[in-house]
Amino acid sequence: MTDISQLSSKELKALLAQKREEEHKAALEKRAAYEGIRAELVQKVENKVRSVCEEVKGLHNFCVDELGAFRKVLAEYGQLRSSDQMNFKIQEGNFCIEVKSCKVKKFDERADAAASRLIEFLQAWIEGKEDGQNNPMYQLAMTLLERNKYGDLDYKSISKLYELEERFNDPEYSAIMTLFKESHLVEGTSTNFYFSEKNSLGVWTKLEPSFNRL
Repeated sequence: MTDISQLSSKELKALLAQKREEEHKAALEKRAAYEGIRAELVQKVENKVRSVCEEVKGLHNFCVDELGAFRKVLAEYGQLRSSDQMNFKIQEGNFCIEVKSCKVKKFDERADAAASRLIEFLQAWIEGKEDGQNNPMYQLAMTLLERNKYGDLDYKSISKLYELEERFNDPEYSAIMTLFKESHLVEGTSTNFYFSEKNSLGVWTKLEPSFNRL
């Protein structure tokens, strides 16, 4: 063991530099090990997630094809109230399938222009307010302008903006709301599938192929 009391200042400086270099090297090795473990874990989870996503997509396509074909059978046997009925429920034993369709409401490209104008309006509007961006009406309006994971404006949220027209009481705000209303369109039909099973107590419970529902 080195007796540091016998070392010169130059030797002490060199020893300190060596110690720091060793600590730095150890820290880099520890970081590299951590990043390696992280990368391996992320890759494993990603592979599983992508596999399950493909499986769920396959399940959806299967349900669309099979239950769509069965709907025609229901129509042939007079089991639908009308020719345009899209919703139905079928049960066999302890398993039940429910098909529900609804209109998908969206906006055309004019809504993007309306959203940009509304943001400009709101930013100008808060300039005369003491609380600025903390103003509750400003925060509410900006929240309602948030887009979903597909990058689309939410129809229900935009509809709530219409209710703020009297509170803002401004011609520009009213003009923006008119543009939103003009841009509204019904894009098509969304079909959802629901599954349920009867448990040992005779109670129907949902079977939801969703990771976060487990």
